[in-house]
Amino acid sequence: MKLCALLLGVVLATASGAAAADPSIRLREYCPPSFELLPEGVCALRNRYQVYGSLQDAGVGGTTTHLPPHREGFTPQQMDLGRYLFFDPLLSADRGSSCASCHDPELGFSDGRARAVGPAGEDVGRAAPTLWNVTFLKRLQWDASARSLEEQMQGSLFSAVEMANTPAKLVADLNANAQYRRLFAEAFPAETGVVTLAAIYRAIAAFQSSLISLNSRYDRYALGYPQALSAHEIEGLNVFRSFVARCAECHTPPLFTNQQIAVIGSPEPAGRALDVGAEKTFNAPKLKGGFKVPTLRNIALTAPYMHSGRFATLREAVAFYTGGRGHAVPPGVEMYLHWHIWEPRLSDQELDRLVDFLQTLTDESFMPQVPERLPSGLPPFGRRAISGGAVAGPVQTTKGSRT
Repeated sequence: MKLCALLLGVVLATASGAAAADPSIRLREYCPPSFELLPEGVCALRNRYQVYGSLQDAGVGGTTTHLPPHREGFTPQQMDLGRYLFFDPLLSADRGSSCASCHDPELGFSDGRARAVGPAGEDVGRAAPTLWNVTFLKRLQWDASARSLEEQMQGSLFSAVEMANTPAKLVADLNANAQYRRLFAEAFPAETGVVTLAAIYRAIAAFQSSLISLNSRYDRYALGYPQALSAHEIEGLNVFRSFVARCAECHTPPLFTNQQIAVIGSPEPAGRALDVGAEKTFNAPKLKGGFKVPTLRNIALTAPYMHSGRFATLREAVAFYTGGRGHAVPPGVEMYLHWHIWEPRLSDQELDRLVDFLQTLTDESFMPQVPERLPSGLPPFGRRAISGGAVAGPVQTTKGSRT
């Protein structure tokens, strides 16, 4: 600022002298770049990015971190009941899969597959997104088709290719279990003692709302502890928030998503038809191939990447953005690519540093404990689908509990 003030003083002095010699000379000619001549004749410093809508108060270019608005009002009893329900295969039609089958805590609440699989090992079509920080999200699902946690979970519980249950069977199975009836009565004391769909949805939403990840090494750096990041990681942060790479314009701190739809032209795996994404949700041709900008929190734990699991590593995913605008769009397909997608031409070193930085966004402080026993008596996670696509037999042992 001292340099700017000195420069401005020199400019104004020069302008004043020139104007005295020739009044026809206007001060405008002496306003340097980044300065603006105001109506009152003042040459003032102006940062254009301060008034740029998508960056206003968003922390872009900086390290802003704070607690965004989120859902509250859940009780500990509701959260713990939701934890049991989340891991219990009783919620699926064949009692073979649970919510945790596709959202494994030890895999960043994803499943480590390119695309989730159904009860018989069938391809569900899209990758299982992480559940970390879902309590802050306004829209859920890759295509932004769900407006709440309750709406999202119904899509999974009653989808023929996911848990394949029905509302009537779900309620009947839980009401037939004496332990669950007791837990629901404790969690919802104002209810009649009968398990209802609304209580089921609220309990699972309560558990999911507890999955908060905002205490990574990046956060400690942003809050004033520079030693939290290495030199390479700080270099990566500077690339990430630069107006060359422009990563932070969509993956905006502190959630590392702006919660918008972006059409980036991400490729489908070989042989797969184009997924139109949000075009179907909003009946908007301009959103063909558009998907919700995912959070980057715990991104190092959730490989593979993109809606179709197209990229196996973080390095491949970040390199996609240097391939040229629209380079992966299928021939003959018209896409209205997001304006942020361009050609930053990042070097290999810059891409490596970006990956270094993304790995600092890991925080599992609120990792829940996997129940050792469930009220249903079934094993947590149910049958596990293996990478080859077949479905494994019943699990005989549970994963190690983590607090």
